[in-house]
Amino acid sequence: MKLNTNNNAYIIIYSTVLVVIVAFLLAFVYQALKPMQDANVALDVKKQILNSLNLRNLDGAEAEAKYAEVVKSEKEIDGQKVYECQIDGQDILVANLKGMGLWGGISGYLAIDKEGKVFGAYFNHESETAGLGAEIKDSQEWQEKFIGKKIWDEQGNVVLSVVKKVEDPASQVDCVTGATLTSNGVDAMLKDGLKNLQNK
Repeated sequence: MKLNTNNNAYIIIYSTVLVVIVAFLLAFVYQALKPMQDANVALDVKKQILNSLNLRNLDGAEAEAKYAEVVKSEKEIDGQKVYECQIDGQDILVANLKGMGLWGGISGYLAIDKEGKVFGAYFNHESETAGLGAEIKDSQEWQEKFIGKKIWDEQGNVVLSVVKKVEDPASQVDCVTGATLTSNGVDAMLKDGLKNLQNK
């Protein structure tokens, strides 16, 4: 008996079987690759933390080893993840920051020394405009402008800020040219993420 491949029932059954097989294969591949994906995500987080500590451009094994050497503990303060680190005998606290940019989420790690100044910074984004807002991630030079900036005033208020016109060089950083809204998002992220971390 010859199958009628032009029959609607045949087309529906064939399509259903094909979808089930493809879905099974995709699920199998996803499960097989998930441990590798999780390891890559964990390594990327470690590299971002190391970037904030001015330890950049390390490959996989090198980054793992350096992270194990400098990051002494991980904890939460008021629901915010922080990392206690040590660089050349100096105690550094790295704060995980999260906020919103122009087109999506932005995040970062800010390393803080014992004097309450920025030791280093690294910022990331989900979908900011290339060449503009994306510069918060792509421009190491811009990230390095944060180094040495004062974070809190004597009353514990966050004074570290990203502004269009710098009036206080001790605590302010120029915004990214052409990316005012993304820069405002970084500023808001700093204010929100650092307000409960003084003297921690």
